[in-house]
Amino acid sequence: MLCSATVWQSSQADARNASVSSDAAVNASSIAIPEALITALKEAAQQPSFSDPYIGQVWLMDMSDRLKRFVPNAQQRLRLLQQVHAQALKHELMPELVLAVIEVESHFKPKVTSKAGAQGLMQVMPFWKKEIGRPQDNLFHIETNLNYGCTILAYYLKRERYDLTRALAGYNGSLGQTSYPEKVLNAWYRHWQPK
Repeated sequence: MLCSATVWQSSQADARNASVSSDAAVNASSIAIPEALITALKEAAQQPSFSDPYIGQVWLMDMSDRLKRFVPNAQQRLRLLQQVHAQALKHELMPELVLAVIEVESHFKPKVTSKAGAQGLMQVMPFWKKEIGRPQDNLFHIETNLNYGCTILAYYLKRERYDLTRALAGYNGSLGQTSYPEKVLNAWYRHWQPK
């Protein structure tokens, strides 16, 4: 289940420059959407991480619908998706991959701690705070956790020359094993992959 640099970079470029298909536009326009949600989507899509507000609205609506099973509150979903999108692009990651990592790591529960002590959405180990000299950081704070998690994932991707399987195993601390990468990639393919 190895992913070459070319495939990864091509997927990343496709995700950033994806045009909205006419099917997606038709489906979105045929659904009765509450006015408050439309307003929230428009505001969310104005964030700097979205190069085009319309594509941003479509992405947010699509991902919000997929995220509903984990985060029932629409406003919380939009805020989380904005933060994921911004942090992912800041670190040159696909937002959908970050969503897959979060699904596997915490099932979108921001206050969860693992048996090993990893914290928050992306299950960041607290030793990272000491490593970078920021012991005061709160890993349960969503934006902080996403920043740490995306930084770590981007580091492993570059270190492993964009071999996604190895990078994910490195992120999880299980280099040489494929169980964790397979879980993330399965979540990505089933729930988050752009259509």
